Amino acid sequence: MRITQVNANKKNHKLLKSIRITLKYKLKRLGRKKMIAFIVTTIFCFIIYLLLTTGSGTDVWIWSYEELLFGIILSAITGFVARTIFVKKSLRMLNPVRWIMFLVYVIGPFFVGMAKANFDVAYRVITGKINPGIVKISPDLKTDLGITMLANSITLTPGTLSVDIDEEKNDLYIHWINVKKEALGKKPVDCKYICNKFDKWIRRIAE
Repeated sequence: MRITQVNANKKNHKLLKSIRITLKYKLKRLGRKKMIAFIVTTIFCFIIYLLLTTGSGTDVWIWSYEELLFGIILSAITGFVARTIFVKKSLRMLNPVRWIMFLVYVIGPFFVGMAKANFDVAYRVITGKINPGIVKISPDLKTDLGITMLANSITLTPGTLSVDIDEEKNDLYIHWINVKKEALGKKPVDCKYICNKFDKWIRRIAE
């Protein structure tokens, strides 16, 4: 009877030890993922900050010391808060190719689209030719990062503003300064009328 009890205790001890080791490994792995997510998100935010504050000084190339220090602090805070959005379950954004594509997107399609939108809005302000309204688009983006990038790209482009999101379908509701009649022929409205090819570029980057 005692021998049986001793064997049972040994088995329970081994089982508990095995569970403890497994939990320790999983927690360690989870902590490593969170740290990687924090670092990646912080770097990403800092790059965006640098792009938005170019020409703020001459201390370090085209930035000031104060701007860089504030950017680092702000990026670290944002990186901590948003780490689960930027890097959720997959570490796909650690792929340097995606970073290169992101830079190409910002310098190329996004910059060109923003420049065109500036001229268009200026023209409509001068002439008064506007037809404002809220339209719905379905970009078919699956990740939180992808839909966040698109919503921000649309908001940063003059003449359009992301006002709401359908969280089930990831559809966006956009306030548009000049709703075109041909765009209303199909519902949801085709993304090309609102954001050109932003959604296709973001799909390559974030999904």
